[in-house]
Amino acid sequence: MTKEQLRLIGISKQEMQLLYGENKVLEENIDPEHSVSCHNGTFIPKINGDVSCFMGIPFALPPVGERRWKKPEPLPNSDKIYEAYYNGKSPIQTLSHSERASCYPQSEDCLYLNIWNNHADKTPNKPIMVFIHGGSYGWGGTVDPLYDGFNFVSLHPDIILITIAYRTGIMGFIDLSYLKGGEDFRDSPNLGIYDQIEALRWVKNNGKAFGGDIDNVTIFGESAGGGSVSILPIVKEAKGLFRRVIAESGSLSLTYSKSECKVLTDKLIESAKTDSMEDLMKFTEGDIKELNESLNDFNNFPMRDGKLIPFDPYLPYKEGYTKDIDMLFGTNANEMNYWIGELGGLFQYSLGMPIKYKADLNFVDEKDRPNVKEFMRHCHGNKVARISEFYNEIMFRLPAIVQADGHSNNGGNMYMYYWKEESKIPLYKACHAVELAYVFYNIEDTIYTGKPADEALARSVSDMWAAFAKTGNPSIEGLSWERYDEANRKTMVIKKDDVHMEEDVLSKQREYLTPIVPYMINPGYANLNLDMSLFSKTTSVISASLYAISTLLAENILKD
Repeated sequence: MTKEQLRLIGISKQEMQLLYGENKVLEENIDPEHSVSCHNGTFIPKINGDVSCFMGIPFALPPVGERRWKKPEPLPNSDKIYEAYYNGKSPIQTLSHSERASCYPQSEDCLYLNIWNNHADKTPNKPIMVFIHGGSYGWGGTVDPLYDGFNFVSLHPDIILITIAYRTGIMGFIDLSYLKGGEDFRDSPNLGIYDQIEALRWVKNNGKAFGGDIDNVTIFGESAGGGSVSILPIVKEAKGLFRRVIAESGSLSLTYSKSECKVLTDKLIESAKTDSMEDLMKFTEGDIKELNESLNDFNNFPMRDGKLIPFDPYLPYKEGYTKDIDMLFGTNANEMNYWIGELGGLFQYSLGMPIKYKADLNFVDEKDRPNVKEFMRHCHGNKVARISEFYNEIMFRLPAIVQADGHSNNGGNMYMYYWKEESKIPLYKACHAVELAYVFYNIEDTIYTGKPADEALARSVSDMWAAFAKTGNPSIEGLSWERYDEANRKTMVIKKDDVHMEEDVLSKQREYLTPIVPYMINPGYANLNLDMSLFSKTTSVISASLYAISTLLAENILKD
């Protein structure tokens, strides 16, 4: 990690610690006008103008003690009165400069949600939007300021916005079946997804108390959150818990096979110095945090276990299982540029991506490799730029298109977007996560945009997301969306002063690489047996002149 990234973590940690507090049990209801009674208690919000902000409401029993590495359990009924002033603790994760929730206090006891409701708006049966955060299934949390719902609900007072937490890293996604006693922990590879389902059950049971329409719930998420909301429509346990889906830069490609998941299991046994679940259950929370940090580079994605998630997760889309759900999918033009920062800079990125590309190509059958070669010849720029575009397509845009094709071919209501508005951070362009400030209308949050987001575009994007949640159609005044189908592939291209519908965006790239989608190429690099932090260490011993040259060449390395 660079000195600048460490500095940013230090700043974030100070800021996030100031947000921390613990909700208390109250003897009496101090705000009967704004409080809401749920099955597990009555909750008193913080009031910010016309918005009631309910923070840190528990939606499941704490997954601690005997419940560690087990499916979440529902909370019992309660008539107690609670403050809902402070966000629950973040799930256990390693500190990250780009995941500010990692700088907030962490705990195994992390299953909480937040709700924003404009109490001045008396619209009956408000649509409910439930956001699932990203972070590669190893990071993130609802406390991140980017996901604060105040501005969105102020702009759209007839919508209730909810953000939910789930277990990450080794607490939420690890296959423990190989350990002694592991037969009692068969759900461990997908606990984070089970957490999301339990949160949605809580919303189904209690959303009406906040004035929400529990039959009109939209789940939306970005990155791992986009992957989650792509998975949930094909999960039987989640059937009927939501009506609509918005997947931003996340798809079914963000899943692992059982063999891919075993890499983390083997590393855990090695790092924990035990292959016994009895021993692991005795670990303190501090031990767990240290263990998770030691395994930072090997986090899993949800496992295609054939139980919760099918071995071929695209099949339910193709067979029409999802057809009754309204869907809006989209990706960004330069997804991969986000990882320039994540890998420590352009120099490390330029070294690492060709290594990953070569390794991933080894898993592609000889008969399909000509498609990749034709794609690479078709793309512009040098090798690193073309590899970046390969991953933009194969890990993000094309899996979303395959899902969309299956859904729309069965009569499902489907819309697509392609984001081109760029960040002001050098080299990031229209990178992964850049749209979030626009969606939430948190235009002053510049962590991915570099400078405040364009207000007019943010208003339009926020309005489109809200319109979709209300009606299943994201069209707004002056911007009419056409439904996506395989025949015309109508897609909304989003860029400041140039928001327009376009048919079959990057059609040749789609034709070349769609046959590669079933190989399930994903962002993981653990199976390369390559510690990417090595690149950060390498730069410290490279001569200053060489590093300076690589910086000067930066614009050319990723030039369109």
